[in-house]
Amino acid sequence: MNGDTPATDFTPVDALVDQFGSGMEATIPLLQGIQDEFGFLPLDAIRYLTTKTGIPASHLFGVATFYNRFRLTPVGKNMIRVCLGTACHVQGGGRVHTVTREILEMEDEADTTADRLFTVEPVACLGCCSLAPVVMVNQTTHGRLDAPATRKLIRKYNKAEKKATAEQS
Repeated sequence: MNGDTPATDFTPVDALVDQFGSGMEATIPLLQGIQDEFGFLPLDAIRYLTTKTGIPASHLFGVATFYNRFRLTPVGKNMIRVCLGTACHVQGGGRVHTVTREILEMEDEADTTADRLFTVEPVACLGCCSLAPVVMVNQTTHGRLDAPATRKLIRKYNKAEKKATAEQS
């Protein structure tokens, strides 16, 4: 993954600059808008933003890498958030995270599967401590998971995605 967008149409970036301005104070809204548009912060969009606004690339990258809300790589079609907060940690959230990655056959440092169907993101809290450990797949919360239940859950989503992908081919 090189972080570049497949297309070079930066009309949305132009619209964001028109909306938020081109000063340093617009950095966060501009980056948020770009990420909302592309699903992540493509390197060529950041380069374009630098040219368009004069905001130094070092500043844009500094903000983008400081806040964990921003992503410099594409996310998968499905987002799996695994809670590792205190309640989930105590109840086995770390094991749930490990099992999720194993089932999806993810490489050691990767957060997104090679087929870009899933991104697995550890989070500090999903706000469902009474259901610990908790996983949120897209917008659906699944709680009281252990290793076998996690295997079953992730296999179900993975099977559904593989089937949908095969049907589209």
